[in-house]
Amino acid sequence: MPLTFTLDPALTPALRDGILGLWTDVSNAGGAVGFVAPVTREEIRPELVRHFVQMAEGRTRLLVGHDEAGEVAAAAFLTRNAHRLMPHWVWLYTVMVHPRHQGKGYGRDLLAAAADAARAMEGVEAIRLTCRGGHGLERFYASCGYKEVGRVPDAIRVAPGDDRDEVVMLLPLG
Repeated sequence: MPLTFTLDPALTPALRDGILGLWTDVSNAGGAVGFVAPVTREEIRPELVRHFVQMAEGRTRLLVGHDEAGEVAAAAFLTRNAHRLMPHWVWLYTVMVHPRHQGKGYGRDLLAAAADAARAMEGVEAIRLTCRGGHGLERFYASCGYKEVGRVPDAIRVAPGDDRDEVVMLLPLG
């Protein structure tokens, strides 16, 4: 059954806890969403609060996918570019699908919903994201229409002696 996506949902305690649980579970399953396993909800909470502050300031929008049971199963954040010469594209951050739902096409559905949301934003012509090399994520994003436009070798230090490339991807919306 497909996920139900909502852009800019009301921030309730249940939604907050659902996103926090999603982010923790994705991180602990080895997902490349800004943390390295093992991680606790309390370690992730300050980063989630930072995203919520950006939402309150009107700079970031939240896209959430709920499964048939009403549980948070996927999420991503779209952030307007703050640079005055680059308002025509947005960043896509913290793209997550719960491990129990991976392999069902929900990642593609999430990216399609994010592209639809970005197209509806005035003046937005493209989405940029970065991903951690070494996970095959750039191949997944490429299969969804993104193209690699840059790579910074060894920019992400996962652990001592384990540096990964930061890969910049772009999806033109035209």
